[in-house]
Amino acid sequence: MMLGQNESEEQVAIVKKKYGFDLPITYQYLYYLNDLSPLSFHASTEDHYTYLNTDNYKAFQLVKLENAIVVAKLPNFRDSFQKNGKSVAKVIGETLPNTIILAVASIVIAIATGLFLGVIAANYKDTFIDQWLQVFSTLGMSVPSFFSAILFAWFFGYVIHDITGLSMSGSLYVVDDFGEKKMIVWKNLILPALVLGIRPLAVILQLVRSSLLEVLQQDYIRTAKAKGLTKSKIMQKHALKNALNPVITAVSGWFASMLAGAVFVEYIFGWNGIGKELVDALNTLDLPIIMGIVLVIATMFLAINSFVDVVYAWLDPKIRLG
Repeated sequence: MMLGQNESEEQVAIVKKKYGFDLPITYQYLYYLNDLSPLSFHASTEDHYTYLNTDNYKAFQLVKLENAIVVAKLPNFRDSFQKNGKSVAKVIGETLPNTIILAVASIVIAIATGLFLGVIAANYKDTFIDQWLQVFSTLGMSVPSFFSAILFAWFFGYVIHDITGLSMSGSLYVVDDFGEKKMIVWKNLILPALVLGIRPLAVILQLVRSSLLEVLQQDYIRTAKAKGLTKSKIMQKHALKNALNPVITAVSGWFASMLAGAVFVEYIFGWNGIGKELVDALNTLDLPIIMGIVLVIATMFLAINSFVDVVYAWLDPKIRLG
């Protein structure tokens, strides 16, 4: 893959030696962990795979041993098989910000709309409005994102394009006709953000409704009503905050999942994010990029869920951090 038309037995042997592909699989795995580790060991001779070329990698030498050195460095995700040896870290660095922007926009839409509609559904329980919102949320959770993406792209980007001015596909950055300047096109964010936000919106709506209905039956709510507080004051000061715990759980899980779940949405809309990059890597068997993206998404997932544990303690005084 890396050599293309220049492949020969000699060139293949050189590449295998350079990347350690001529070693047993157990050694390859341990060397890969060593590359990922911020604290790693490297041989001092050029003929060994773990030789550290400081011109290519920013590393700080900590200890010098007899045949090796111990360094502190950023994780090394190695190089792409397909992109002319481009580093995986650079590929992720160029696409991850676009996915984060898309995920943040989607979750903001989902939270704002889901909270609003959830409160309305709880206030108008068992009415026509509540029943209509239940149907909407059920459809939102049931329809796959890639199918919604196709429908939205076709309808808003093609059928009523003259009204919306939206395109069927397009990324955040667009290069001008001369290929010299990058321009930000914010309207390309609208459709993928709406599509990606539909499913978490539906979940948040259902959770807010059920949680609020449960909280509104508590004794302290009856006490607040007996004191003469208005319905809006009770909702704002007492009920809504105490009903947010399951919502926070859902939001954290969905935001982390969006970083991985944006794969098909990004691919359909041509959004140049980490999801589209992952699909391209899967189609071309670019294993270093696949492994690098999975590791980055998993790390972010853990970080987000750890942050949520802190938010729990703020929302619910009964929870104490261990």
